[in-house]
Amino acid sequence: MKNIFKVAAAAAIGIALSGAAQAQSALNEILNGGVLKVGTTGDWNPMSVRDPATNAYKGFDIDIMTALAEDLGVEVEFVPTDWKTLVNGVVAGQYHITGSASISPARMKAAGFSESYISVEIMPFTAKENAGKYSSHDDINKADVKVATTLGTSFEAMVREWYPNADIKVVEAPARGYQEVLAGRADVFITSNIEGAVLAEKHGVAMVEGAESRAPTPIAMLLPQADQVWINYVNNWVKVKQAKGFFEANKAKWGL
Repeated sequence: MKNIFKVAAAAAIGIALSGAAQAQSALNEILNGGVLKVGTTGDWNPMSVRDPATNAYKGFDIDIMTALAEDLGVEVEFVPTDWKTLVNGVVAGQYHITGSASISPARMKAAGFSESYISVEIMPFTAKENAGKYSSHDDINKADVKVATTLGTSFEAMVREWYPNADIKVVEAPARGYQEVLAGRADVFITSNIEGAVLAEKHGVAMVEGAESRAPTPIAMLLPQADQVWINYVNNWVKVKQAKGFFEANKAKWGL
């Protein structure tokens, strides 16, 4: 009889804990408050771009988050953040989810990720007039080559791993590595094929021919690691939108 009571008590505790987990989910907070808070950097063209004059955002990510909020039946609020604090913000509850970020082991230690819906490859770029100076990663990995990168990005870790012999210049957001190259303060920066194509068209930077792309990386949204209710909702939402062609259409819209 005692065992029966123990089993019943354990089951009741399990149900109570499950209910508490449900009540604490960001999903409940979003639905009750009527607002989806999204952390976004606004400096990753064409994923998330902030207009400094109006503080309005546009881009691939912005369309995704707007659609997610619409399907939830709530408003969307974009919360400014930067790459070095992106994970901390979602862990601390400053926002419920982030825009696109590369999935990495370091980030997975602290935060959860949604299903991936796009992937990128990383490669080096330089100013157009210097395109002939480098033809491989080995050409870049030299003491007299200055490689710029932004603090807290996945690119920073890659630069340190790929070019240990180079002169690495780390700048802090809102500064970006490519801006250092355009200003003549650095020789090379690395970025995704997505951003690189935009920068090549807009600013005339050039991919380092002969330096093969590296680190193919799935991209996804960051969420609170322990909030499985919210993670499940977003993952299933991604699957539904993929089945309806939403992500492919959005990629085409932004030239991805």
